[in-house]
Amino acid sequence: MFKVNWKRAVIKVGSSLIAPSNNQCSQEYLRHIAQFISDSRKQGKEVILVSSGSVAAGKGKIAVKHSPSIAEKQAMAAIGQTHMMANWASLFDFDCAQILLTYDDLHNRTRYVNIKNTLRELLKNHALPIVNENDTVAINELKVGDNDNLAAYTALVAEADTLIICSDINGLYDADPRTNATAKLIPEVSVIDDSIYQLAGGAGSDIGTGGMQTKIQAAQKCVDSGIQTLIVNGRDKTVFEALSNGRSPGTLFKPNKNLDNARDNWLRHTLKVRGKIDIDQGAQQALLEKGASLLPSGIIKVSGQFLSGEAVNITYMNNVIAKGIVLYSATDLAAIKGLNSQKIEATLGYSLGEAAIHRNDLVLL
Repeated sequence: MFKVNWKRAVIKVGSSLIAPSNNQCSQEYLRHIAQFISDSRKQGKEVILVSSGSVAAGKGKIAVKHSPSIAEKQAMAAIGQTHMMANWASLFDFDCAQILLTYDDLHNRTRYVNIKNTLRELLKNHALPIVNENDTVAINELKVGDNDNLAAYTALVAEADTLIICSDINGLYDADPRTNATAKLIPEVSVIDDSIYQLAGGAGSDIGTGGMQTKIQAAQKCVDSGIQTLIVNGRDKTVFEALSNGRSPGTLFKPNKNLDNARDNWLRHTLKVRGKIDIDQGAQQALLEKGASLLPSGIIKVSGQFLSGEAVNITYMNNVIAKGIVLYSATDLAAIKGLNSQKIEATLGYSLGEAAIHRNDLVLL
């Protein structure tokens, strides 16, 4: 087993562990996870829990004789959320705190910062934050969609150094262990590339395991931001004994850079892109080599419809090199592209600053 050290971890626990029968909460697989969390806190480590299971926990409380509608599923989630939280709270002798999120909460910078501050205060006061998607109100366009990726976003906003995804198998295999007796566990992944996604069940692959695709997506978000990620078997008590002793009992995805700050993580992974700006060679060199802001003079073309404060990709010769938050709308940038910054006010009738995108609102990709 590989060595693994951490100070602040996000632990993701899925519905198959929380509600194995798919219609009510159970503590069958949660007791040893809860013991690991308690032991880790005693060692001075910080833990944030991302928990699925609200819909499954409330399924038996809403009478349906057909495939449930969205409203019925949301009603199940509303009831099940209280059962799921009570189930976790009964396993600890310290406070548990409920945090319900939608993708829109993570997309909005002000709410993102509020989430970060709330998590910090909860950890400071020794409470266990328990995060779940707000299934009672979220609609498709506002949903993260799965709690693996929600856990990754939580790790980013919390500035955790580790994400632990509890699965129902031991980790990532070179074949599907459920159908292939010779499948071998991959103990460490240094680079997440197309071959790894193929193992996770990529397009054209027949060797992937259920739910592994989103776990790889979550791992990539984290390792690209300097957060080590583990996929482990949440049903196996010995897994958490190994983790308590600093050993990786599943698949460890190694971070490929130092830990990013929360704002860079938000810009890189969470903020939706609304358009594109093509730049010239001089601007490209200024961004990559000097850490400069993007000025209107370096803009060649503006694509998409976006407003001031929205995010765009910055491209050079059809390659995306950066992402940032614009000071000016698409219409205004189209009017001032290629111009010296001193001509902004004369052209638009106003000026929000000399940069199209300030370097503090820009992250290199």
